[in-house]
Amino acid sequence: MNEMLSRAADRTVNVVRGIRDDQLGLPTPCIEYDVRTLVGHLSWVALLFEALARKEPMPPEDNEPDACESRVRGMVSAWSHQEAFEGESPTMGLPMTVVFQMALGDLVFHGWDLARATGQDYEVDTETAEAMAVYAEQMAPMARQNGVFGDEVAVAADAPPFDRALGLSGRDPGWKP
Repeated sequence: MNEMLSRAADRTVNVVRGIRDDQLGLPTPCIEYDVRTLVGHLSWVALLFEALARKEPMPPEDNEPDACESRVRGMVSAWSHQEAFEGESPTMGLPMTVVFQMALGDLVFHGWDLARATGQDYEVDTETAEAMAVYAEQMAPMARQNGVFGDEVAVAADAPPFDRALGLSGRDPGWKP
């Protein structure tokens, strides 16, 4: 599973590196965030999921965009240890395997958001696409209730797995700025 997270981290970090200064104010598929604030949010989320993997207290929210890459790498490192997947999160009360799926989902979905907003490619491998489709299907009701996912966007039943995952998460796979 950590190989999937590592691949997603590489894809997302490459997108973040490819963002130009003149793109920071652009809208994203996450309507509450522009590019700058979404990079900051992703930076904090990476720090959060690193702490959760280490079963440490949640860090204060700081949304520091310049720390995004190092925090994503720290998150991948924390999830590279088998004990990260064991038991329940003392903070969230969820199985650590679910917390891992949440971490992967945040990284992949927000990587896609940033790529779409800035005109970059974001190709998700088959294994990750299928994992995201299963995750989104399982978590969508709770995620919507908690304001993490938006309302479902209808996609064709025979759409590729990642497009179905995007739709379930409230994203339009055809979104353009």
